[in-house]
Amino acid sequence: MARIEAVNEQTLIVYLGDKIDEAVAAEVNHAIFQIQHALGNLITDIIPSYHSILVSFDLSRTDRFDIIKRIKQALATHTEAVSNDSDKVIVEIPVYYGEDVALDMADVCSKTGLTADAVVKLHSEREYRVYAIGFSPGFAYLGSVDDAIVMPRKSTPRLKVPTGSVGLADNQTAIYPSSTPGGWQIIGRTPLNMIDWDSETLARVNVGNRVKFRPIDRDAFIQLGGVLDEF
Repeated sequence: MARIEAVNEQTLIVYLGDKIDEAVAAEVNHAIFQIQHALGNLITDIIPSYHSILVSFDLSRTDRFDIIKRIKQALATHTEAVSNDSDKVIVEIPVYYGEDVALDMADVCSKTGLTADAVVKLHSEREYRVYAIGFSPGFAYLGSVDDAIVMPRKSTPRLKVPTGSVGLADNQTAIYPSSTPGGWQIIGRTPLNMIDWDSETLARVNVGNRVKFRPIDRDAFIQLGGVLDEF
């Protein structure tokens, strides 16, 4: 059962769970389209997260009580006419895991007891769901990683993480779309530009999409436009 709370007069949060979970993420993904289908252009913004959806609406055309009623009706309606195929989209991301870009691989190996090759295998052999977009433009939170490579964030974040860096934090993995401060454990780098300025989310991937990492070597990384000497 969804819980709806007001943020202000024209913004609500729809809670569909309370944890990072594949089933809840799928429910969020479907609920976005149910809400959009029911409210149409009454919505001014809609932002999904791990287990909730923030909905802003046009206060000049409706009110909070009407929107809550419409959302509840939409979520109670199960119809095939409202579908979301975003979770069928698989985006392949090439990643170079070499030691010259895998800034924290040695530490990850030390903490997990795994070799670098084993970490790469575990990281790249599974498919990840895009749970949320945030932190910085194009930054996608992906989960969940294999239990063997679950890693805490760094106790002291880096002042600058190189663009394209692939990192681990808790049971998630992510790609830094631009150079920003960050505390994720960096194990590789992609040559792809993860920011899409033509997308509403500014991301190459969208919530609900699947991501698969494909290991590449140093030469392929450079040929694809990868940068090794950003700093």
